Amino acid sequence: MQKVGIAAAIATLAAGVLVTTPATAQFYMKSKDLRGERVRGDEPGIGQLMPGATADELRAAMVWNLRAALNVAALQCQFEPSLLTVQNYNAILSDHKQELAQSYATLTKYFERTAKTKKEGQNALDQFGTRTYSGFATVAAQYGFCTTTSSIGREALYAPRGSFGEIALGRMREVRNSLTPWGEQQFPRMLVSLTPAFLPRFDKACWKKDQFVTKKCGQPFGTVSYAAR
Repeated sequence: MQKVGIAAAIATLAAGVLVTTPATAQFYMKSKDLRGERVRGDEPGIGQLMPGATADELRAAMVWNLRAALNVAALQCQFEPSLLTVQNYNAILSDHKQELAQSYATLTKYFERTAKTKKEGQNALDQFGTRTYSGFATVAAQYGFCTTTSSIGREALYAPRGSFGEIALGRMREVRNSLTPWGEQQFPRMLVSLTPAFLPRFDKACWKKDQFVTKKCGQPFGTVSYAAR
């Protein structure tokens, strides 16, 4: 009986630890559901156009897109340490380094294959990298982007080696959706109707020194309306 009591106490203590463990940042009462369908890599708005790319090359591009998104998140989301975007990104680089290296090699061969010269292929690869990274910069949608990339980074951290590409294909549309600002979803947005500001006419004939001449121009307010600023 004593052993059972000790085991129950340990289980209760463990459960209490799990309950009190802080969750990752929650910026809204209810966040927008940004999940989307699995991608191939050649859909509009998912990545840069890669004419003539094979399925393996498109997969490599999505791997590099997700790596870029997590890298940008590591830089942009440090304002909320509980998201662990920096720690997760660094761990992913180490844990999935072989797949990342293979994807980069695949991309290199694609641009060399589709360019006239090896130098032009390298330039195209450099441009691909620059445009990919800049495509994940966001300000207005920072909360959604940071929470999404934090979730993906956590999944990738515990994923088996060699499956980073599967995560990229499965969640890249979600990453792209997170670049659009959505805000609070629990409560409807309130629309405030603003009364336009009414100003007097400013014609020189309507004024005598600092007095408005009503005989010439009527009542000073209510005749001409201007959009409120």
